[in-house]
Amino acid sequence: MKKHNFSAGPAILAPEVIEQAAQAALNLNGSGLSILEISHRSPEFVAVMEEIQPLVLELLGLSSDEYAPLFLTGGASTQFLSTAMNLLDEGEKAAYVDTGAWSKKAIKEAKLFGKVDVIASSADKNYNYIPKDIKVPSDAKYLHFTTNNTIFGTQYKSLPNTDKFLVADMSSDIFSMERDFSKFGIIYAGAQKNLGPAGVTLVVVKKDLLGHVSRVIPTMLNYETHVAKESSFNTPPVFPIYCCLLALRWLKAKGGVKGIEAHNNKKADLMYGEIDRNPLFEGTAEKEDRSLMNATFLLKDESLTKEFLADCTAQGISGIKGHRSVGGFRASIYNAMPIESVQTLVDVMQAFEKKHA
Repeated sequence: MKKHNFSAGPAILAPEVIEQAAQAALNLNGSGLSILEISHRSPEFVAVMEEIQPLVLELLGLSSDEYAPLFLTGGASTQFLSTAMNLLDEGEKAAYVDTGAWSKKAIKEAKLFGKVDVIASSADKNYNYIPKDIKVPSDAKYLHFTTNNTIFGTQYKSLPNTDKFLVADMSSDIFSMERDFSKFGIIYAGAQKNLGPAGVTLVVVKKDLLGHVSRVIPTMLNYETHVAKESSFNTPPVFPIYCCLLALRWLKAKGGVKGIEAHNNKKADLMYGEIDRNPLFEGTAEKEDRSLMNATFLLKDESLTKEFLADCTAQGISGIKGHRSVGGFRASIYNAMPIESVQTLVDVMQAFEKKHA
């Protein structure tokens, strides 16, 4: 039976990406060596880095004269502190928006390096909406926010209106929708939700923002270290980076970010259409802020939860259970999720409705 992987992360990859990665694990491009064993200084891997770096910028519409893409380790959690450490000098202020678990963690780490002004929060309604009409203080150096919230199923559909440069955690919606990426000073994203396997983090940094803090930054946490060495100051996570390259090639072939956004909108329309139509279910996020990546919903009668999960399992649906902070269900419909899998979940919901009509 085909499995339909709705896991929030580590998450689904396109079948052809997995097949190509599996082949490279045996023999990379006819080299007779596995991608798992080649040196990061070898011509084979240098070629990978020389392809993936400009491809990242091409898909985001950014220039290599201004921006550098970095492939680092430590997950987005390390970037919570690295962004502030590299950008925020002692005595300087940054503005942060609190829209859920990950933004709260970013706020906690940033407070170690400067003043943090939490200018808006949706905690009052269990993070089921995105704060609007925020005012960024004139003395703030930057505005930090999380573009998509996997746990609570909310997403920024437009960028905050400010003349400050933006810093964003895009771990769960990177490359999923068109934005004006030139407004960002730093973008960071753990790969394992919408880009590749766990083990690598993409950071895209505007180069002229670096080198302006007075503190001494540890070598491995200094973005300038990795810009200068093109992500190979130390041994990078070779296999995850290669898988990300395969995923970005796949994305480009699908029409890039513009093409995949249209695909994502169709999936989201199908998913939310059924949530709103079916009298047994209800969504948890405000409609205008619903995520294209993570649809969160509940059964109005919670006593039916186990039965519905069993029906999902019987149809090969995996990873549908919601996070404990929200309960219910979460359908993660990242870039690589085919619309046929979403239709399978909708079919189960409709059959469940007939059983309990």
